Formats: sequence, structure tokens, C-alpha cells
Amino acid sequence: MIYKDLILWQKSMELVKEVYLLIKKLPQEENYALSSQMRRAVVSIPSNIAEGSGRKSQKDFIRFLDIARGSQYELETQLHICIMLNYLTEDETKKVFSLLSEVGKLLNSFIKRNDTNSTSA
Repeated sequence: MIYKDLILWQKSMELVKEVYLLIKKLPQEENYALSSQMRRAVVSIPSNIAEGSGRKSQKDFIRFLDIARGSQYELETQLHICIMLNYLTEDETKKVFSLLSEVGKLLNSFIKRNDTNSTSA
């Protein structure tokens, strides 16, 4: 399986782009704090999908998908913090939350499907 062909990876790359655009709206004082954390979290999602797809076992693939899912939750929390601190509005984050939800559903589906395959093998 080539990770670039996965809709999951493609959607998570789209998420990276949208988050980077959103981060530009954060106040300057957040350049090395919250925005840095958000960049790491969002980049971690497609990176772990790619790395996991290159592993030899389904178990390893699932482990990297779990890490990507953790980064998804981390990013979601950071976005809520941005809203809570009035750095961003709910309207400004709507597209990113929608993509996050889509990526999350795809991650859960991949994890469930691959976990089922590894336990039945």
C-alpha cells in the first residue's frame, strides 16, 4: 500500500494546509507556544499515517494510526483553547473541525479494519 494513495493521508494533508492558514490568524505572542504545538500535532497526523503504512506488520500500522489519532485529539483540544481565549472564532475553525472529524472517522475505520485483519490472521 502506498500511503499517498490513501484518502486518509490525502485528507490529513489537506488538514495540515488549513491549520497552517488558520495559525496565521493567531496573535504574534503565540508564535512559539500554541501555534508551535498545533503545527507539531497536525503534521504528526499524516506523518504517522505514512510511517505506519511503511511498516511490515498490521500491528505496527495500527500503532502509528493510534499515534495519529492521539495527535488529532491534541489538535482538537488546541483549537478549543484558541476559541476559549478568543484567538479564533467558531466560524473561523469550522472548516478545520469538519476536516478533523472526517480524518477522525477515517482513522477509526482504518484502525478497526486493520485490527480485525490482524486478529483474524
